[in-house]
Amino acid sequence: MPAEEDRSVLGLPAPGPDLELRYGGHADAVVDVRFGGGEAAARPLVVFVHGGFWRPAYDRVHVRPLTAALADAGWTTAAIEYRRVPGRPDDTVDDVAAAIGYLATARELAGYSDGRLLLAGHSAGGHLVLQAAVDRRVPELAGVVALAPVADLALAEELALDGDAVHAFLGGPAAGRPDLDPVRQPDPATPVTIVHGTTDEIVPLALARSYVAAHPTARLAEVDGGHFVVIDPRSTAWPVLLAALSTS
Repeated sequence: MPAEEDRSVLGLPAPGPDLELRYGGHADAVVDVRFGGGEAAARPLVVFVHGGFWRPAYDRVHVRPLTAALADAGWTTAAIEYRRVPGRPDDTVDDVAAAIGYLATARELAGYSDGRLLLAGHSAGGHLVLQAAVDRRVPELAGVVALAPVADLALAEELALDGDAVHAFLGGPAAGRPDLDPVRQPDPATPVTIVHGTTDEIVPLALARSYVAAHPTARLAEVDGGHFVVIDPRSTAWPVLLAALSTS
């Protein structure tokens, strides 16, 4: 039997954002901004995309412990929300691109970073940042850090992850939307680092390895633990995440 994943990070207390911004007119066009201390003004803005297998039940609130810890470590973060409607994947991808474009020129963020954008995302959010890395609508990026990403939609579908989440997201088979499958996209122009737990039972490490096999310039850091260690500030994976951000 697979080991049960430790989800305790999802219940860690964390303060609300320092600032809430809107990048569009629909209800989910929201960004939670947290200002970093220390070296934040000399570092890129970390645009973070949450996971949850693209399902409406999961939102940006569950990454507040992570963004609070990143602020303490000297990073300003912008955790974006996006539409999560089963069978309407283009809405999701469009929202991520729109949010990134908005944040690139948001006056409210001037002086809180060095003006560059660094994308990071977890799980389904990892898929979305890998997809954004090759989206022509997205402005130039300092780098992409994908944490336990659903990086190969066809393999995720084959494994029926989270109750056939890929089919629910796409509204059809992965083979019908190769344009939304990161492993089948061209090599991104921006540096990509993947951090993935070796015992991840929710999004197996095989998906990250598949992406790196298709895109050999991407870096893969394999860490001890499961699906949530890569977003847990208490874990041994946390220094690896900070190093990935710093070297992107």
